[in-house]
Amino acid sequence: MKKSYSLIWCTILALTLIATGCKKKVKPVSERIAKAWTAESVKHGPTVVYTRGGSTNAVPAYSAFRLTLNDASGTKTVSYTEFDGSTFSGTWELDGDSKLILKELTPQPTGSGGTIEFTITSLDDARLILTRLKTSPKTGGTINEYTLSNP
Repeated sequence: MKKSYSLIWCTILALTLIATGCKKKVKPVSERIAKAWTAESVKHGPTVVYTRGGSTNAVPAYSAFRLTLNDASGTKTVSYTEFDGSTFSGTWELDGDSKLILKELTPQPTGSGGTIEFTITSLDDARLILTRLKTSPKTGGTINEYTLSNP
């Protein structure tokens, strides 16, 4: 009887180890977010103003929107191009896994002090949803939500 209990426990232990060892390891957010992103859709407040491929976009210039996050040897650089064609360069960092901070941006975006912060609402390998934490003077003082994709 003791042998059968030992065999059962060893079998359960082996299956547990196999099951936990086979799980896919998820890369950290800092690695998954370090890509070139383009606008798929954009909301100014509750209003959708841009959808990629849409024929009735209120702000069609979002087709030029780019957010390129690089992480080369620990140096995190950003190139950020807004819908009006203005391009800014600086650095980026994460605050936990839910906040993206673009900082030391030059030239400084209007009213930003050189820093723009976003909440990361969702992230997967090909899609990123960001919500700007402070209002944007260029869009009439709205809080904007960006659904971005990695082309």
